[in-house]
Amino acid sequence: MPIGNLKHQINRLPKQPGVYLYANRAGDTIYIGKARTLRDRVRSYTTAYGTNPRMDALLQEISELEVIVTDSVVEALALENHLIKQRSPKYNVLLRDDKNYSYLQLTTNESCPRVLVARRVERDGAFYAGPFLPTRLARKTMSLTHRLFGIRSCNEVITGRRGRPCLEYDIKRCIAPCVSEVCSPERYAQAVEDT
Repeated sequence: MPIGNLKHQINRLPKQPGVYLYANRAGDTIYIGKARTLRDRVRSYTTAYGTNPRMDALLQEISELEVIVTDSVVEALALENHLIKQRSPKYNVLLRDDKNYSYLQLTTNESCPRVLVARRVERDGAFYAGPFLPTRLARKTMSLTHRLFGIRSCNEVITGRRGRPCLEYDIKRCIAPCVSEVCSPERYAQAVEDT
């Protein structure tokens, strides 16, 4: 698409958050991006023409523009991440690897939920928060959740019959649902609810 045609389409774009997709003549998606304001973000490409060889190559290859409006920037971020992994556009290199976005997972699908860092959102009945970029923010948030609420992170099957609490309890990172004399199921359920 000549740069002039792209400029002509810009005026019809919404001033809302969302995701934009550039495709080539063959219909292959070559770049996916997110925007706080779709019109402004796509316009920024036209002003960048001639400043960067990689950007120029992308702009010269664009044949089609598609936009998807979202309710929020966070929703746009998650949708962008999903579409990049699904379509693998050649100009998106940073987000192709699953290691870039992380989520906090509260395993509400388990009888004694845990807080973990997950690489993707699954349809497994758990509660997910995020995405977090970089991953260390997810890990810091998980650690804070353990300290503030005492939600477990271990893989142990919880029966409440363990003889004594583990080290996580001693360092105040878990309220020990594994020992029913220390933490009743009701107390743990309340801690999960408070999370």
